Amino acid sequence: MIKSMTGYGKAILETPQKKITVEVKSLNSKQADLNTKLPWIYKEKEIEIRNIITRKLERGKIDFYISFDIMDEELTPVINKTSIKNYYRQLSEAAEEIGLSLGNDALGIIMRLPEALKSEKPELSEEEWKSVTALITDALNQLDKYRTEEGTALEADLSGSVKRILELLDEIGEHEGNRITKIREKLSNTLKETVGTENIDMNRFEQELIFYLEKLDINEEKVRLRKHCDYFTETMGNNGSNGKMLSFIAQEMGREINTIGSKANDASMQKLVVRMKDELERIKEQVLNIL
Repeated sequence: MIKSMTGYGKAILETPQKKITVEVKSLNSKQADLNTKLPWIYKEKEIEIRNIITRKLERGKIDFYISFDIMDEELTPVINKTSIKNYYRQLSEAAEEIGLSLGNDALGIIMRLPEALKSEKPELSEEEWKSVTALITDALNQLDKYRTEEGTALEADLSGSVKRILELLDEIGEHEGNRITKIREKLSNTLKETVGTENIDMNRFEQELIFYLEKLDINEEKVRLRKHCDYFTETMGNNGSNGKMLSFIAQEMGREINTIGSKANDASMQKLVVRMKDELERIKEQVLNIL
């Protein structure tokens, strides 16, 4: 059973104080390429969050976000009375030294100075972290379900391509007998035109023909290609991350198809090989999206 690397998940938690949204999406990538965007209150948990994500999703280009829609009560600025008193005292002393008096707008000036207001940032409670962890797990499970559904569609498409390659391989087998006859006739006619019938040693010709045809034999390649196709189908049914293995098998399938094409020496077989290569390219493109 294969899974796609493409997916999306979203989970929302609403409390009297805040509304927390977790979003995660993933695309193709050879490794785990994780990008996170977290509010300040969860920064201390970033490593733990990354571990949760990579254990669940394994690999892919992953974008992960946690956002607050409402946090007004927690982030209401508080007047820093100590700083304001210090500012007022210093301004009063400076005004007295230069012979001026502070006006009614002094407080307005002071309130614009640094540290006149401060935000009380609450600590992350254990109870809230457990709720957020459950929220993260929920979003990741949604994405994993999406990956599974995409994987089912991918598996059906890949199975179709493998089936067509095997069908084309059977068609190639049907052309092999005619190919040998054509090669024999072509070589025989070439010799007759070049040296004449009376100068041909038929025994030597037969020996050389057998040696030549052995080099063009594709039985081993056909057997190996069929086994690779069977192994590909078997691997798709395995649990776990199997995208890299499927990619390797597809490369081996391509190796055998290319060898068959180079040995074919027949126009009809070459056309079938081209169609096999087309199906293999579809397989390689789809495999790139498999976990």
